[in-house]
Amino acid sequence: MIFAAAFLLLGYIFGSIPFGLVLTHAAGLGDIRSIGSGNIGATNVLRTGNKKIAAATLVLDGAKGAVAIMLAHGVLLGPASTEAGLWAGLGAVLGHLFPIWLKFKGGKGVATGLGVLIAVAWPVGLAACATWALVAAVLRRSSLAALLAFAAAPIFAFLLADIAVVYLSLTIAVLVWVRHHDNIRRILAGTEPRIGRTE
Repeated sequence: MIFAAAFLLLGYIFGSIPFGLVLTHAAGLGDIRSIGSGNIGATNVLRTGNKKIAAATLVLDGAKGAVAIMLAHGVLLGPASTEAGLWAGLGAVLGHLFPIWLKFKGGKGVATGLGVLIAVAWPVGLAACATWALVAAVLRRSSLAALLAFAAAPIFAFLLADIAVVYLSLTIAVLVWVRHHDNIRRILAGTEPRIGRTE
């Protein structure tokens, strides 16, 4: 339990860095939480009209999950390294969703979750990213693309990785779906905005 908690905390610390909020403040765009959906992720940052900041947020939110896993791997060797990486990856997603610095009101975990999956099992992560990109390109709804990508991730993990990755991807999928509850209601009502539009 101490082992798991230590690497969960490591991941949480990295995951809780709110890059969307930091970057928009630094760029003079104000508080991203007062724009669009109020979310701190890349999709909402894009609603400021600054594509570069949105792209940077996407990359950094994904990278923080991957970095946490790589650090966990660097601390330990062998099978323990793999287990540590899984706990760190889960911690990173939880940190992004519930950052202590923002009173536990964070993002929706899409970029961070994908970054974690790429770092843990890159074929699974890339397959999930490809699913997101395809759905987003066709239907132009980031939330729907995310929901379908993470719903498919455990299947990709079952086919391309081991059972530990299946459990991790399933846990992340549940967290992402729960955080998208408002989006799901809007999708069902036909009122979910398209990519790049304000809510």
